[in-house]
Amino acid sequence: MNKKELVAATAEASGMPKKCVEMVLKALTANVIAEVAKKGKVQLIGFGTFEARARAARTGKNPQTGKPIKIAAATVPAFKAGKAFKDAVNKPAKKKAAKKAK
Repeated sequence: MNKKELVAATAEASGMPKKCVEMVLKALTANVIAEVAKKGKVQLIGFGTFEARARAARTGKNPQTGKPIKIAAATVPAFKAGKAFKDAVNKPAKKKAAKKAK
């Protein structure tokens, strides 16, 4: 699902016009980005948490030459899915696994 499809599905589910849904989505993503950029955390109970995580400097390998290269430390955005989200994703897999076991 891309952004356009998400806006259309949300507009249909909420009964709101697509333009309003798109404005809300843009505001939501802008606020999440701004907060995570400040190394803050955005927690949506049941959905998940957006946060910034520190990645340590490390040594990697150039795939073309095989020579070691230094990879600098960085702060990266991360998302951790909430329990309700994980459960929703795993339910279909559990049902299929149970059917195969019978």
